[in-house]
Amino acid sequence: MDIDSSDTAVVVIDPQNDVLSPTGKNWEVLGASVTENNTVGHLIEIFTAAKAAGYPVVISPHYFYPTDHGWLFNGPLEADELRTGTFARRGALTMDGFDGSGADWLEEFKPFIDDGKTIVASPHKVWGPQTNDLVLQLRKRRITKVVLCGMLANICVESHLRDLLEHGFEVAVVRDATAGPRHPTRGDGYQAALVNYAFLAHAVLSTDDVVAAMAVPPTS
Repeated sequence: MDIDSSDTAVVVIDPQNDVLSPTGKNWEVLGASVTENNTVGHLIEIFTAAKAAGYPVVISPHYFYPTDHGWLFNGPLEADELRTGTFARRGALTMDGFDGSGADWLEEFKPFIDDGKTIVASPHKVWGPQTNDLVLQLRKRRITKVVLCGMLANICVESHLRDLLEHGFEVAVVRDATAGPRHPTRGDGYQAALVNYAFLAHAVLSTDDVVAAMAVPPTS
């Protein structure tokens, strides 16, 4: 898979406090994986390289509004998220209470995301982009290839990978710019994701691989 700013976008999933900050609601199950992978540092490297080389950057965020608590059935992780207030916002039409909340961007990412050029898609409501406008945002820019990173490795990242593949995109996953939960009975989500990435993605890359590829001048 060739990475080129003319047809490749960087898609960052859920770069939010609740899954990447020690103060986040999910740090207990994610902290070890985030720390071992240096996920935050690697995402900063990817943001920096993408901005310097003119790559489109798209954020696919996860938000829950008070009305989402009216759902009548949920999977185990959905139930956990709603119970703990993960990614909670006060409403779809207000930013009250957003700054510094669990749903907000990690502070280190704000200069990249709030630069007026980064595309922030509408929120995905479960795991994949079927419920947001990510694919539309990519298609409207004639993007055919995606460099995928962010959180969580075996949930939203893998779900985005699968759906983007079904839509005909070439997709590379950055294996050390993500992380996964470790649960005493459900297992190690990060290791599970790596197995599936190897079977599904067009490339499984390191942050160093991606940064080096972005440093190469575009072909057109």
